[in-house]
Amino acid sequence: MVVINATANNNEILTNNKNEKIMKFELPKLPYATNALEPVISKQTIELHYGKHLQTYINNLNNLVVGTKFENADLETIVKESDGAIFNNAGQTLNHNIYFLSFSPNGGGEPKGKLAEAINAKWGSFENFKKELNTAGAGLFGSGWVWLAKDASGKLSIEKEPNAGNPVTKGLTPLLGFDVWEHAYYLDYQNRRADHLSEIWKIIDWNAVEGRY
Repeated sequence: MVVINATANNNEILTNNKNEKIMKFELPKLPYATNALEPVISKQTIELHYGKHLQTYINNLNNLVVGTKFENADLETIVKESDGAIFNNAGQTLNHNIYFLSFSPNGGGEPKGKLAEAINAKWGSFENFKKELNTAGAGLFGSGWVWLAKDASGKLSIEKEPNAGNPVTKGLTPLLGFDVWEHAYYLDYQNRRADHLSEIWKIIDWNAVEGRY
């Protein structure tokens, strides 16, 4: 199960004329101000990416699941079992929830504890891991995501996912995701995706990432 944040969970609401519960997805509350991640991510990018793009995915998802078997499903289940437009909007909702809740204006540095040990065991050092993830993100063709994920035993991997893909569809748990859709960085970095990937490490909230591990 992916733990993101209580504010990003589904809200249950009662219908008007039935004692039936339906699930409604809402925009997660950011634990920082929209300008707090500057200069790595600008206020303008946050307002567009979080306030417009993510809100649209959420609105679409809420509309699309009505009358389907996913109407009362949690977000992770929808991502695992759906396809087409429902998958695209559910995937992007889950992806962005994890993404935006992985940052802090006081972030950066390196992970600690068991996550640090697992990274060192897999890649030899944190710096090697960063290089591998940056290379994967820069090399992903078109739009998509690059993820740090773990399997059931805690073994780590870097996963490249096109478009709305998320490692949960492979039975993995996503720990940290970098968005390489152009809307994530184009206002701040234009076509310099690699520069964006290099800078984003300065704002990673490793406490949040370690909590997912």
